Amino acid sequence: MYGQGPPITVETPIMLGLGGSGIRTFNRFTSVENGHAFVHVLTIPYNFSTKSQIGIVMPFVFNKPENTISSSGLGDLTLFAKYQLYKIDDIGKTFRITAKITQSIPTKSSSLQDPNNTKISQTYIGIIVGKLSTKTGIYGDFGYNLTNSGLTDNIIYNISFGFPLLEHQYPQKQVNLYLEVNGNYLIDPKRNVNFLSPGIQWIPGRRFLLEYSFQLPIFQDNSQINSTNFRSLIGIRFLIN
Repeated sequence: MYGQGPPITVETPIMLGLGGSGIRTFNRFTSVENGHAFVHVLTIPYNFSTKSQIGIVMPFVFNKPENTISSSGLGDLTLFAKYQLYKIDDIGKTFRITAKITQSIPTKSSSLQDPNNTKISQTYIGIIVGKLSTKTGIYGDFGYNLTNSGLTDNIIYNISFGFPLLEHQYPQKQVNLYLEVNGNYLIDPKRNVNFLSPGIQWIPGRRFLLEYSFQLPIFQDNSQINSTNFRSLIGIRFLIN
């Protein structure tokens, strides 16, 4: 795990350090016009090699709409794979490009299912780019999300700027500030949503980090019925071996 990162709401092209397996878990609270939602996410990545990684994402969802019954349960699972396409390292800096593909599996509990769309699956194909040094980090991930059941496809685009506050040291002890932008463009009907996501990350050693991000919408299409007021995320990452 690098003292520079990884970013909080944007993908990283860098694979896990140490032995190559870990756990990421975080809680995301979302406030919308007609209620709120809470999601607890557990992500388990595993490295096959220094260039390839697979993993699974398991969300546990709690919905609280206004003036109606709450629902909770296991959301759809997501499987993902990463492969490093390009890497160039220098003293105190690196540039990397990684491809990523994800596949969601419809596993929602009955309490969360929409009676009109009970089996929604999505396939995402994207590219992750990162340019890091001991002073700054710039990350971006861009991709296309294909959705079945007659729902619209969408384009995902995210960018992150990371700023370490402490001098580079080993073992890693670092506090990082992040300024991130998260974008989602729906194809049909055409809708665009952008969030500005400042965050902070504390890395007390090489195996563990704690992170927090607060997301504010900077653009939402007015045609959206239930627009988002804000999101907040708090989580940890832990390297196992």
